[in-house]
Order: sequence, then C-alpha cells, then structure tokens
Amino acid sequence: MKNLSILFPLVALLLVSCDSSKFKESKTFAGGKVVSASTLNTGHDTYLEYCVQCHGVNGDGNGPSSKGMYPPPRNLTLGIYKFANVVGGELPHDEDFYRIINHGLNGSAMLPWDLKGKRLEAVVDYIKTFAPQVWEGADKTLGTKFEIPKDPFGDTYKHIALEKGKKVYHITAACTQCHRGYESKADISSFNQEINKVAMKAEEFAPDLYQVKPQEGEFNYKVVPPDFTYHPLRSITDVESIVIRLMYGVNGSGMPGWKDVVTDEELWALAYYVDYLREFKEHPSKREELLSKIKE
Repeated sequence: MKNLSILFPLVALLLVSCDSSKFKESKTFAGGKVVSASTLNTGHDTYLEYCVQCHGVNGDGNGPSSKGMYPPPRNLTLGIYKFANVVGGELPHDEDFYRIINHGLNGSAMLPWDLKGKRLEAVVDYIKTFAPQVWEGADKTLGTKFEIPKDPFGDTYKHIALEKGKKVYHITAACTQCHRGYESKADISSFNQEINKVAMKAEEFAPDLYQVKPQEGEFNYKVVPPDFTYHPLRSITDVESIVIRLMYGVNGSGMPGWKDVVTDEELWALAYYVDYLREFKEHPSKREELLSKIKE
C-alpha cells in the first residue's frame, strides 16, 4: 500500500502532462499581448517539465517538492511577484520573468534554468494563466519602469558613498524599522545630530535596533527582512542591482520602493553600504568583529 500511495500521484502527474492540447483558443494578456493556443500548450508542457515539482499543477506553490521549503515556492495564482523591476503592485514585463527564470533567486529553491527562446516565452505566458483576474484582458496594463540614475560615486569615491550610505540607512531612510542596525548607538546619534540637528537620547533607540523584524506580507507567511551580513539577497548580484531593488522595492513583502523618496545620490550611497555589508557573509570572523563593536 505504501508503494501505491507514492505511485498514484506520479500517475496523475503523467496523465496531466500527456494533455498537450490543454488550450484551444488564444488569450490576450496585459499590454495587449495576444498568445496563441499553440504557444500556451508549449508553455504548459514546459511548466510540467521544469516547474511543477515546486509550484504545483495548479500553480499554487504546493508541488510535491514544496514541503518544508522556506521561503515557499511562489503561489502564482495570486499574481503577486516580488522581484519585478516595475513600480510596486504593477504587473511585470516579460523580461522580468526571463531574468528570474534564467538567474534564479539566491538563497531559495528557485534555481537558474537554462530556458531560452520560444520555450522561455511560452512558459512565461502560461504562468500568467494561473492568475487570469490579474493578467487576462486587453484592458490590463504593464508596470512602470524607471531609468536607472547614473552612479555619482564609482570606485574612486566609494569611500564617500559608504560614509553617506550608513547615514542614509540608519537615519534618512530609517531602514532599521525592518532591518537590523549595524552602527553603534553613539554613531547613530551623531548621524542624527548631523542630519536633524539633534542628538538621540537613550530612550529613543528601539529595543529591537539590532534585530531583524519579521513583516506581514501578502504571501500567507511572515517575510523576514535580511540581515545583510548573513542572509543571501534573492535578486542581487552587484551594486547596480541593489539600486534597482531599492528603486522598485519588493512587491508583497512590505519593502517599499525608494525612488523619489530619497535622492538619486542617497539611493546609490545606500546601495554601496548594503553591498559593503553583504561582503561580511563571506568572512565570518570579520562579521563577528563588526557586530561585537556594537554590542550593548
């Protein structure tokens, strides 16, 4: 009986995968993109080959390999995508899906997949069918993209960016409302004196200053903001990618976009500072030294 209990789900999956004519008609998606039934069927078959084990037959993130995963596989039926390069809450462009599929998400079970050309485009179009209320219809529009501001620092002035970035992180953008702090209370007080012309009193520091603060998200689980010196950053590869993520935020997680909230210079400075912090992940002894300096 035990062997049969394992066999039945596999048989069911094979039966589903044999249905290569799931779609009989074309669909119109956001941005006016018309996708043929043939393309959607190619996407369906590709999804069953590459994606179903984690994201599930119904796209709800409950695939057979999803048990115990953290973060869990994305529930594609919600139509909420964390790492799209568009204004928060708006619909991603196809290239956002391509990027995530081809490069994966660091620190998660979402691996990079070598899908190219028509199969890549087809599986992205098929993924949209899991959230028809979000995607289907000529009236649906794609999200707003920003032009990446020019880096005002570069390697030559990186040291200036880091000094400015730590002040933006702890005071201007108040990142410690969700993330942990990385500077001493004395230094943070001096930053506030410089920026707001008043030193901070002991009682003004939050008791959880040096802790990450789990946030309510839109994915039916709490989102843990990363400790930049310890956790891998899902969509980050370099300073520019940090700027992009800061600009757009992380949709559905409580992480807002900071474009036009801080200046472009502050955005880049903050990105350099976060990149500096994430280097400590590869050097545990240096990380311990950094954190020991700010222990109360």
